[in-house]
Amino acid sequence: MSYASFEYTTPNKDSNNPPVIIMHGLLGSKGNWNSISKNIHAMTNRKIVTADARNHGDSPHTPEFSYNHMAVDLRALMEELGIKKATLIGHSMGGRTVMFFAHAYPEMVDKLIVVEISPISVSPAFTRMSQLLEQMAGIDLEPNVPLSGARKLVNDVLFKHVPDEGVRNFLLTNLVEREYGKYKWRVNLNAISRHFQNLISFPIFGGSFNKPTLFIGGANSEYIKTSEHIDIRKIFPKAKFAYIQNAGHFPHFEQPKEFIETVSVFIQRNKTRKLPFG
Repeated sequence: MSYASFEYTTPNKDSNNPPVIIMHGLLGSKGNWNSISKNIHAMTNRKIVTADARNHGDSPHTPEFSYNHMAVDLRALMEELGIKKATLIGHSMGGRTVMFFAHAYPEMVDKLIVVEISPISVSPAFTRMSQLLEQMAGIDLEPNVPLSGARKLVNDVLFKHVPDEGVRNFLLTNLVEREYGKYKWRVNLNAISRHFQNLISFPIFGGSFNKPTLFIGGANSEYIKTSEHIDIRKIFPKAKFAYIQNAGHFPHFEQPKEFIETVSVFIQRNKTRKLPFG
């Protein structure tokens, strides 16, 4: 499991606090979180680790793909790094991964932050991602053109299905050059498409996760419905909810300052401090 870390090179007074591990969303990578991680590190003095899920980024491609597999990978990474307990942050697919992890290995979680995903329902926008995966897999990556030309070709095809330029640029981070004029997708589209149903469904846990949990949604998004708060608290009794204004499914990109502040306050809070969210 490929990862990057942001930490002080010399011990500091907060070095004994649990580190923070961030899991990206579908078709994302640890690199998407570099700037956010540096800022959270600066505000919390915590070690920040960003990881690539299997079949994403620089992590290995495997035929198996599910939340259980990704949770096992995360546990293995924590053991490799000697991390006994961490605050986990997960966006979208990564959010469900850390929720699964919290129920499977609660003793390894200090706090949980879930961004733009619910354990109860799936947004139609997430379901439609299966069509996007098919479109990406069907693009003929022409050889012997510069990377800029390959990106333009892919961008023109994606434009028909993804009108948002920011989202297209996000997807294009997965287009990489193997050698001059030969390109490939960095993500394992075949495995992700084949097991996409594993991402839509989410297991029903018999118990609950009774540690501090924060759900962060974009105010313009439909991924975390206010009508689901009661049911979410049945699974996460200590759940708090924060909605970031003027943000959709990518609040950490759209409103980074507010996102970083919201996350940092939750990470650093003590039991007597009043939270700025409900």
